[in-house]
Formats: sequence, C-alpha cells, structure tokens
Amino acid sequence: MDLFEDKPGDNAPEFSVSEISGAVKKVIEGEFGRIRVRGEVGRVFQARSGHLYYDIKDDKNVLACTTWKGQIGTLSVRPEEGLEVVVTGRLTTFGAQSKYNMNVDEMAVAGEGALMAMLEKRKKKLEAEGLFATERKKPIPYLPEIIGVITSPQGAVIRDILHRLRDRFPRKVLVWPVAVQGDRCAPEVANAIRGFNALTPGGALPRPDLLIVARGGGSIEDLWGFNEEEVARAAADSDIPLISAVGHETDTTLIDFVSDQRAPTPTAAAELAVPVRLELLAWVEAQEARISRAGQQMIERRRDRLRDLSRVLPKPDALLFEPRQRLDRMDDALPQALIRLTERKSASLAQLTGAVRPAMLRTKVTAARERLETRAARLEPLIRQVHDRKSDQLQQLERLRTTLGYQATLQRGYAVVRSGDQIVTDASDAKKAAELEIEFRDGRVPVGSGKKSSTKAGRSDPSDQGSLF
Repeated sequence: MDLFEDKPGDNAPEFSVSEISGAVKKVIEGEFGRIRVRGEVGRVFQARSGHLYYDIKDDKNVLACTTWKGQIGTLSVRPEEGLEVVVTGRLTTFGAQSKYNMNVDEMAVAGEGALMAMLEKRKKKLEAEGLFATERKKPIPYLPEIIGVITSPQGAVIRDILHRLRDRFPRKVLVWPVAVQGDRCAPEVANAIRGFNALTPGGALPRPDLLIVARGGGSIEDLWGFNEEEVARAAADSDIPLISAVGHETDTTLIDFVSDQRAPTPTAAAELAVPVRLELLAWVEAQEARISRAGQQMIERRRDRLRDLSRVLPKPDALLFEPRQRLDRMDDALPQALIRLTERKSASLAQLTGAVRPAMLRTKVTAARERLETRAARLEPLIRQVHDRKSDQLQQLERLRTTLGYQATLQRGYAVVRSGDQIVTDASDAKKAAELEIEFRDGRVPVGSGKKSSTKAGRSDPSDQGSLF
C-alpha cells in the first residue's frame, strides 16, 4: 500500500473551533426549539449572582439546566433535589466548555405522587424542628374583638365567613386580600400573616385578636401554595392565634399542621372563631335562673334548719322563770340591805370623828410648831455663816472691779476723750470729730470742734488759747 495515497476526506473543508461551536449551537437551538423534559432534580446550586443551576436526570443521563435570576420568579415550583419535575425551556450550548444545557423558564411537578413525596419530606423536616408540637399551639380566644381574614376578596369563601360571623356573633373583620393559588399565593399569604402581626394593638388599624387563613377546595396543585415552607413558618411564628381553613374536609395542607387550630371548611372556621350570640344569651339566662333557684333553695334549707332547731329550744317563759325569781328575791332583800349598809357607814363615821377631837388637834399643832422652831434654831447659824461668806466674796469682787476699771487710771492723772458715745484714741479721729468731751478724775469737760484750724504762726491772738490739740 502506498503511504502517500490520497485518503477519503483529505479535501474536506477546515473549520475553526468557534465556527464548529456556532454551527452546533444553531443546529441544537434550531432543531429542538422550545421543549419540555421530564426527569428527577439532581444537584441544585444558586450562585451569588442569583442565577440557579441544577441537573435533570434519569437512570442513564444528566441534563444541565439553568434558570436566570430574572426567571426564577416565574417558576411555579422551586427545584429540590430528588423531586420529579417537568421543565420547559430551550436547549442551548456553551462553546467555551463544549457543553450544552437547557435554559428553564417554567417548572412543574411531574404527577401527584411526586408532590406528595415532596410534601412528606417537608412535613418530616418541620416536625423534626418541633413546629407541629401541641404545647406550642396557642388557645383560640373565646370572643375576639377583631378577626383578620387572609383570603381572596372574590369568591364564596369570604362571603361565607362574613355571613356566618354575622349570624353567630357580629365582630369587626379585617380582610387581607391574597392570591390563593399560583406563583403569588405562598409569598402573599406569608406576607399577610407577618403584616397582621406587625400591626400595633389599639392603633389606627388595630391588630386582630384572631387570624383565619381560608381557601375553598381544589386539587393538590391548586392548594400547593399552602404547602410551601415559607407559609408554614410564617404561621408558626405568628403571635396571633391562627385558624387554617384550606380546602374541604379531606384536604390537608402543611399550614394545617402548624396552625393553632384546623377547621375543615371556611364556614367551620367562622363557627370556631365566635360562639352563637343567642345561645350565649340563653346560657347566661339559664345560669341566672340557676343562681336564683339555688339562692331560694338555700334560704328554704336554712329556714327549715332554723325551724328544726327552734323545736328543741325551751319556751321563752321557761327561760325567764328563774331570772324573775332571782329578781323578786333581790327586790325583797334590798330595803334591809340598805338599812344595814347605812348603819355600818354611820359606825365608821363615828370612829373617824372621835379621832379628830379639838384637843387632839391642838396637841398635834403644838408638837408640829415645836419641831419647826427647833429646826429653825439649828438653821439660823448656818444661814448667817452663808450670808457672811457671800458678803466677803461680793466685797472682794467689788474691789477687783474698782482696781481694774478705768476710773482708777483717771486717779493717776490720765483722761478719756469721747466723741459722742465713742472713745477717741487717735489724733486723726479727734480732728475729724465735730465735738469732743474729756473725762478727768473729778468730772467731764466739753471742748471745741477738732476741725477748727489754728491761726498762722507769729499771728496768734493772745486772748485766744486755741484748741487743746
């Protein structure tokens, strides 16, 4: 064989890698267009950019799927690993890595069995967290003032609830309109529960005392919004007691397990929320009648008891017979007792008057006077000694006062200068004074004003002696 013999395909055209990638992309996108694929969700990853990446697989192959951030809101079901779904979108390629994937903009659960499997998985998860525990459920108020209803404003559900409340016991109702199926159902119901809890009690829009989440019956797909985890967690976190009334009696959703009480129908929820007013009035009247009858019966029993006791008591005359006899005996003995008492008092008085005769009184007075005179004779020398001692002390103090006083100083030739009541000790003060007075040993002499100026030197008047200073 000739090694250089032309081989088939040697004249085939050459393509660049980008050309091949582009051609493959056109073929795949043009051949398949918009398709639906059924499979089980595998790995799920949400990037920091918000884009969602996950796999759809069967027992042999895996299809990579992408849902962009702006498309996630259109998905009716969020992908969860192990969930069997039907995805809708377009096939495309990623030439940089020689891969192809599917851009998914719509997702649905593949059959009721898959939905039930996912619901069972969520139930086990929330139950393990204790959200279904009986001890965490709050009691329903007996007669709430305000009831918050979360449901669709259209349809028979809200009319049935309002009609039933009006028939049983009219209450104030606040309605928070929400979508009760579809993509918007779960977030709107969760937001409504949290919104009612955020209201201020007694505010302009008062906070309800009870919440009712209600919806009519439907398929499991229609009720699926109430099986979402965010709705169940919002109901579990509610501080306001919550009654769930979703679907008919045979329908069970995830919110029923976390709510404080489940009602089989919306109408039954209204019946659980309030009592029947007429029945309550009848009950109150019945209790009032029972209390009245009980009071009358108690009075009758006490009257019979008193009547029985009165039979064993003695007659009134018998009770007073002995006291009357004692009173009669005392009445007979009273005059004699008074006479004897008077005689005893007279004898005692006679004894006392004998002890106070005038002669005896004079003797006692004389003895008392003698005792007094004897004591006075003994006290007189003592009084005289005290008087002499005190006189000597007083004279000594007087001599000391005279010695220390300024009069003794005047006797030695000194004088005291005064200006009114003030004593002047400085020449400057004497010159300022209007009038002066000098006290000598034998009296006081007034002098002229200290302010008068003396005559000039060499021109003095021989008849004018001038100022003392």
